[in-house]
Amino acid sequence: MLCSGNTPALSTELLLTAYKQGIFPMADADGRVGWYTADPRAVFPLEAIHPNARFRRFLRSACFRFTIDEAFEEVIGQCASSHGDTWISPELEEAYIALHHSGHAHSVETWAGDELVGGIYGVHIGAAFFGESMFSAVPNASKAAFYKLVEHLRQRGFTLFDSQFINDHTALLGAVEVPKTEYLVRLRKALEVEVGFL
Repeated sequence: MLCSGNTPALSTELLLTAYKQGIFPMADADGRVGWYTADPRAVFPLEAIHPNARFRRFLRSACFRFTIDEAFEEVIGQCASSHGDTWISPELEEAYIALHHSGHAHSVETWAGDELVGGIYGVHIGAAFFGESMFSAVPNASKAAFYKLVEHLRQRGFTLFDSQFINDHTALLGAVEVPKTEYLVRLRKALEVEVGFL
């Protein structure tokens, strides 16, 4: 659901203020940025998300290597270019890179040897993580990064993993929908807790 029209310059402060209210930006096909919310809202229940036995076997055989925040700009660049018509405009890409430099946006990277083959990134405020996008250059590389991120969020004490809208892919990963009113209560509680991502 669109909240408002085109936005002024996407400063770090403006983005953080929006996320704290459950609002997030997306660009249209012309690159114009609008503000959105969702009702119901999609979230990943952190306590319930685990790879199944088949995927654990795949991970053991794939020999992927994982890093955190080693290639944030490359991950968001791949997300922007690999999805065709994408909501990640150059303006948004620049804004999220600025968020990363301020310590509020993070990535998990999947490597095959020295090659970046997948990744996921999002925004971190308090004990809330707002998942934004992921990419795979080889099968299951983004899924592997997703599970690594979930494990990391649990270990660090995060209480909310926001997925914004549900789709077939996020539903397969375990996303569920909750009413917006319930989401905002969860968000408020998560923002009251200070959790470090790293």
